[in-house]
Amino acid sequence: MNLLSDRILNMSTSATLAMAAKTRELRAEGKDIIGLSLGEPDFNTPDYIKEAAIQAINDNYSSYTPVDGYVELKEAIIKKFKRDNDLIYTASQIVVSTGAKQSLANVAAVLINKGDEVIIPCPYWVSYADLVKLNEGIPVEVKTSIDTDFKITPKQLEAAITPKTKMIWYSSPCNPSGSVYSKEELRALADVLQKHPNIIVVSDEIYEHINFIGEHASMAQFDDMFNRTVTVNGVSKAFAMTGWRIGYIGAPEYIARACNKMQGQITSGANCIAQRATITALNESPERVQFMVDEFKKRRDLIISLLNDIPTFKNNMPEGAFYVFPDVSYYFGKTLRGKLIKNAVDFSFYLLEEALVATVDGEAFGNPDCIRISYAASQAEIIEAIKRIKAALV
Repeated sequence: MNLLSDRILNMSTSATLAMAAKTRELRAEGKDIIGLSLGEPDFNTPDYIKEAAIQAINDNYSSYTPVDGYVELKEAIIKKFKRDNDLIYTASQIVVSTGAKQSLANVAAVLINKGDEVIIPCPYWVSYADLVKLNEGIPVEVKTSIDTDFKITPKQLEAAITPKTKMIWYSSPCNPSGSVYSKEELRALADVLQKHPNIIVVSDEIYEHINFIGEHASMAQFDDMFNRTVTVNGVSKAFAMTGWRIGYIGAPEYIARACNKMQGQITSGANCIAQRATITALNESPERVQFMVDEFKKRRDLIISLLNDIPTFKNNMPEGAFYVFPDVSYYFGKTLRGKLIKNAVDFSFYLLEEALVATVDGEAFGNPDCIRISYAASQAEIIEAIKRIKAALV
């Protein structure tokens, strides 16, 4: 008899973490794997942030933290929202969590009832759909394509809305496509949502600063959407602080209070040292991490130029984040080195086994025609990886 809950048995394993585990396994066997599967900057956390953490240790920050975050950190988040996004939040609208993933999990848990529908434009970050299903909601996947730069249109949004629609979740810049919604595109979506005043927007902006077009737009910046938008952010990507595990939301007060209540029963407050370091990270100008963004842009240009030399790959031009999401459906149904490639899962594992390059299949992101390739790696690794991929496709 299986004693595990239906909840866990029905949950998918994170595809990105599964590929990372497989990569570690092969490396342990001595294989020279180039890992382009994880969404993790390959930079070290900047020294000024590390110094703030060391100071916090020396100042004996070692006690439980407030469930929703230190007052000083909430003040830094409020300042950041005003400075970078022209959003005015109060302390009661901010909740600090153990990473943006917990922020999203909190929002799903406090808002979704059984049978509620959540519109999720595809492709989407791998955990969105499972977080909805975990809370007995129904993910409504809206397909996009490379031809529309993987962005949902107002017409598609309108068509997906039903009386059961509770929320729409999206990320911009998008993981995995790198697409960025402009202010005009968000306004067009907001105009549709004005006809449906009870739908809540969850805007995942974790890649906000890794933006190659110089402009970031937030759904909450529109006065008529502010009180129905949850803005999710964190420090893992832009500040190279993935392991520090700090995320946060700015939300209508009733949602923030509910998330605080939920978190109080799950994890309580986030790590004390990481919070003190994050105060420094957010209070400093984003210009201090611009060097990483500049390098990501160089890598973006490099990998796109290399992938464009593979005529069977169909690529868009990512405007943010650090991923490319090529359409590789040309290979479906074909045999490579004696292996039948039925789908993107097969193709991704073929590249791992034959090219020794780790990627992630697009099926996990809601688009089965594509694979996600992270360019959070050195230029030398990118050049070698694409060289290996080309050789494996001959």
